[in-house]
Amino acid sequence: MRLWSLHPKYLDSKGLVALWREALLAKAVLNGETKGYKNHPQLIRFKINKNPKALINTYLLHIYHESISRGYKFNRNKIGSEFTQSKIKVTQGQIEYELEHLILKLEIRDPSRYIELINIKELEPNPIFIVVDGGIEPWEII
Repeated sequence: MRLWSLHPKYLDSKGLVALWREALLAKAVLNGETKGYKNHPQLIRFKINKNPKALINTYLLHIYHESISRGYKFNRNKIGSEFTQSKIKVTQGQIEYELEHLILKLEIRDPSRYIELINIKELEPNPIFIVVDGGIEPWEII
């Protein structure tokens, strides 16, 4: 499971579809609807907050908006209706690590998007995150 901290606009089509599916799985886990993935490290940052269900819905909503801007037909009804203005902290080191990870994927999968990303100056996170100083997050599996 990869719940990107990066803004979904950086993902290629395969990455965006995969993120949608994985975030829906994360929602099911946070709602207690699965037997597996309950202790997945990517979920820690949602679980430690007051309202993880609203956070994952808000995270999904941003993915949904990106999908709409690309003309995709993701099912909005899968998100839910509880949202939040709360932000999750993510470190600058995590954002940079994820960019490197994504660039390696895109070099093979989508060369044109790869070229766009290697020239990017300022990275935006998914709007649910606020970037703070620090290295790679401790929950990241390297």
